[in-house]
Amino acid sequence: MPGLNYTPLPDPGMRIPTPFGWIAPGMAGHMLIRVGYRGPIERPASPTVGLSLALVVAFAAGSADAQTITDGDTLKQGGVTYRLWGIDAPEAKQVCPDGWPAGSLATTRLQALTAGRSIVCQEKDRDRYGRTVAICRVSGEDLGAILVREGMAWAFTRFSVDYVDQQEEARRANRGVHAHDCAPAWE
Repeated sequence: MPGLNYTPLPDPGMRIPTPFGWIAPGMAGHMLIRVGYRGPIERPASPTVGLSLALVVAFAAGSADAQTITDGDTLKQGGVTYRLWGIDAPEAKQVCPDGWPAGSLATTRLQALTAGRSIVCQEKDRDRYGRTVAICRVSGEDLGAILVREGMAWAFTRFSVDYVDQQEEARRANRGVHAHDCAPAWE
């Protein structure tokens, strides 16, 4: 069919701009349907073709919104369970010594960050439970970095030092778990 070609994406973490936001391999499989596009400028060949592409993108982006938040560092999307890379949030029912409900607040915060928004996850590893350990982003922002910076999770330095700076910022500002003398979930 003229004007229709299938282009494999070279990088699983790649994001492609569209009129409706971004599309990534996890949002529409590992192939991107490119309709009537020529070269790096990527202008639609005609308004009808551009509308067709926009509908494909809108459908793919809409289906990526459906997710379930399990706890402060785990989410399910498209049948895949993702454990956020490099962080550890309080267990869902964890309460700090002063009674602060760290676990339920971390879970609620992750729900608020992702509600009605497309999540793009880039796999980094698999954990001992078979979950995909990934850096997940909403609107280009790293969810793990946000949670650690806000004191809703700890940098899990046993596996990564990616969020040490955010943790120090939260500790200095006495945010979240750092303000309530909460024990890290791994202790």
